[in-house]
Amino acid sequence: MSKIGRLPIKLPDQTTIQMVDGLAKVTGPLGELTWRIPAGALVEIKEQVATVTNEQPTNPVFRAIHGLVRAKLANMVEGVSKGFTKILEISGVGFRAEVQKDEEIWLHVGFSHPVKLAILPGASIKVIKNEVMITGIDKEVVGEMAARLRAAKKPEPYKGKGIKYQGEVIRRKQGKAAKTATK
Repeated sequence: MSKIGRLPIKLPDQTTIQMVDGLAKVTGPLGELTWRIPAGALVEIKEQVATVTNEQPTNPVFRAIHGLVRAKLANMVEGVSKGFTKILEISGVGFRAEVQKDEEIWLHVGFSHPVKLAILPGASIKVIKNEVMITGIDKEVVGEMAARLRAAKKPEPYKGKGIKYQGEVIRRKQGKAAKTATK
């Protein structure tokens, strides 16, 4: 049995999980998320605590998805109760971002043209100086939007210019060393 899959999911106040025909519906103060539970996983809800079990604990296919189902449900519960946030930092002279009508984000990151990216449904973006804050209730959508923004201009190792996650450490390279005449 999976170590992660065994852990119970505690439901905060105003958060509920409903199971209908293999579909998990999680509702909370920030919104509602649904996900189809893979065959072989069972979700039991008792007194604001949800647990995930397997139909056949010896079957390797069901064992493989046990931890996944529990982690996905726990992320859904956290998303509808607290929400998720990723912060990206833009560094470089003249590098900036701007949101256009809550549909697109334009990145001015050293190219001859702005990089235009559509904002994924379920994510909202806020730009403050050189920081881009992505928020939403679905962890996958927030992470995917952050990855797309970072991929537009990854930080380079010599000067560190580009888009990076907040707190990410960029391994810097020395660059060209000055040649010294030793005779």
